[in-house]
Amino acid sequence: MESSVLEPLAHHSLGSVQRREPTVAEISSTGWSQRTRSLLGVQIVATGSYVPDRIVTNADLQELYGCDSGWIEQRTGILRRRYAAENQATSDLCVEAARRAIRAASIDPRQIDLVVVGTFTPDFHCPSTANLVQDALGLDAPAIDVQAACSGFMYALTTAAQFVATGNSRMALVIGGDCNSRIVNPSDQKVAPLFGDGAGAVLLTRGDAHQGLVCYQLGSDGSGGAMLDRKSGGSKFPITAAAIDAGEHFLQMDGRSVFKWAVRAVTETIELVLRKSGLGVHDVSLYVLHQANIRIINYAAEQLGVSPTKIFNNLQEYGNTSGASIPLALDEAFRKGMIHRGDTVVMSGFGAGLTWGTALFRW
Repeated sequence: MESSVLEPLAHHSLGSVQRREPTVAEISSTGWSQRTRSLLGVQIVATGSYVPDRIVTNADLQELYGCDSGWIEQRTGILRRRYAAENQATSDLCVEAARRAIRAASIDPRQIDLVVVGTFTPDFHCPSTANLVQDALGLDAPAIDVQAACSGFMYALTTAAQFVATGNSRMALVIGGDCNSRIVNPSDQKVAPLFGDGAGAVLLTRGDAHQGLVCYQLGSDGSGGAMLDRKSGGSKFPITAAAIDAGEHFLQMDGRSVFKWAVRAVTETIELVLRKSGLGVHDVSLYVLHQANIRIINYAAEQLGVSPTKIFNNLQEYGNTSGASIPLALDEAFRKGMIHRGDTVVMSGFGAGLTWGTALFRW
């Protein structure tokens, strides 16, 4: 548990990580950054997740808002999703997911000394959702939110890993959670059916020299921000009566453009991370991709040549839970016995920003 964290950064059992920075020519020829990083010596010791009790089926949406239930299933793969109760907010979902992870680890919560929450549907602009989670759990720990939409958990995980790997945190609580039902226009038949609510959590601590983030890439392309955004509610466009009448406080998405970008984000970043790790697609134990749309997942699997049996999906049950998507899937996969010590797990999140985060994690 007290292995050196620094040595594996330059070399590890899965192949050395290339340290040469990409040239301008390399970046421009691929259209995608080739820069990756590695951070070993950390491990996930427990997972936990929570979804609200209320189940909303495609038939429910058709009855309430006239959505075509057949279209939803055919175009997205989603059959049902969960909506938070009126008295639940994002922090409530996160707290319950955290409690389940803490119970699974059988640890004293006082061991937790850092809280990082990935969300883009916070309870308030301030205080942060992480602050509310810290208080509800009675933790003696600094707490911060990370806002990277559907990539939020990957950003939160890699942020917390820096603290753990350098010895500045002994036990970090990392959560991804969102209440998407509060930010979508229920009458928007192309957007609202895609999303659900939930939260997932992991506990991160020091690990052996070969465990952790073998190779990862975080990325951002703000030029595509308008493809998926909430125009009103920030300092640039404060909420006004006119903005509300126009529906500008709801999430808006250019579905066709986002789909094309997401497919590329998944396939190219996974290929990059595996190549830098010296691994092939068949060397990976399990793929846990952001549960946005089954067509994105299936297309990426086909492009990469990955067997469907190696890709974990729960999209049909929960829809797109944004920041909760990956940790919720991780928890289910772990509890089903699909992840074991020493396994290699590829996680890939992508979403508004535009942002992405892809990692090869050695369990």
